[in-house]
Amino acid sequence: MTRFQRLRQSFSTADAPFDGWLPMAALALMLIGWIMVTSASTEVATGLTGNPWYFSVRHGVFVLLALSVGLLMLRVPLASWKANGPLLLLVGGVLLAVVLVGGHEVNGSKRWLSIPGVPFNVQPSEFAKLFLIVYMASYLERFLPEVRSKIGAFLRPLLIVGIYAGLLILEPDYGAVVVSTACVMGMLLMAGAPVGRFLVLMALVVVLGAFVAIAEPYRMARLTSFTDPWADQFASGYQLTQALIAFGRGHWVGVGLGNSIQKLYYLPEAHTDFVFAVLAEELGLIGAVVVICLFALLVWRAMAVGRRAELAGLPFAAYASYGLALMIGAQAFINIAVSSGMLPTKGLTLPLLSYGGSSLLVNCMMVSILVRADIETRRARRRRLAPPPQTQQQSALRESVEGAQA
Repeated sequence: MTRFQRLRQSFSTADAPFDGWLPMAALALMLIGWIMVTSASTEVATGLTGNPWYFSVRHGVFVLLALSVGLLMLRVPLASWKANGPLLLLVGGVLLAVVLVGGHEVNGSKRWLSIPGVPFNVQPSEFAKLFLIVYMASYLERFLPEVRSKIGAFLRPLLIVGIYAGLLILEPDYGAVVVSTACVMGMLLMAGAPVGRFLVLMALVVVLGAFVAIAEPYRMARLTSFTDPWADQFASGYQLTQALIAFGRGHWVGVGLGNSIQKLYYLPEAHTDFVFAVLAEELGLIGAVVVICLFALLVWRAMAVGRRAELAGLPFAAYASYGLALMIGAQAFINIAVSSGMLPTKGLTLPLLSYGGSSLLVNCMMVSILVRADIETRRARRRRLAPPPQTQQQSALRESVEGAQA
């Protein structure tokens, strides 16, 4: 056995009840997120409330609540999620409709609901994205042959995505539209739907996206500022230029935890949408790469869970794992790409890191579903590989033969 093989065996989780790398990566990201939210929000919290630890304490409560709900979700079998997929889809649609009527408006967007008795605003789009993935996994299990062969079965889930997207656009929440659409199309592609259909859909999405972009002046301003943010650095390009300054100040090892300058009212939403920029400033390139590697590990192991479930003949577990991996990976990629100037500005939180109760709660639920899928897959595999139980008559006959031989 080579050194590489011994190292790989030492890190293997093949004999464990579940893949421990999956929750380890999620917990590491949550811990880093709590630290960075505390660092990025002290000055803003002092200015708004007089308490520099206001957002840190609230985020700590969110972390504990999310971990508690995540542990409870581990006890929910995947069969329950699958059976309630259509109901969850309906609940997600109702929540998106309710927020348009009685939602709490912040910065011109109605994305939050104030529920009596709940100490924080609920963001329905976060739950709707999870419910959409669960429904899509159950749909693919029921109609997989038709999805691969019939155009009608392929288009039905896209019609549902279109309804969700319409409700999200009215909020507006274009980041959630992009992530949800990309994840559903990714799940269809991994289910074996013909590639040619995706080429046609991509062309339609590009045309529709271009129309949406030019329909409102502020959206066009975001696109033009994205290509050259320094041309209008105090207006449309302000957020991106301040984020790029944070990246530039970080260098290799950063300016030190808590020593960020950009969080001092220069970078808007420093503890939510642009927490990665503050992280890059304080922890440098090394810290940013570590966080990216943790996200890569999380998505890789989630995809591995889906592949094992697919090979074990558990299609719901497989497609749910694929969809959740795509959801976490796509949202993390878009947030980091926006912070670093690779994509136009979108209002998406960084999963497991950014401040926000709804996002943290839903992402912990996603990780719990992934761990549960891995547990059930490994149980099914062990049952399949276990020798068939002997009957009492066979056991007695074997004992008599062995006694006669002795």
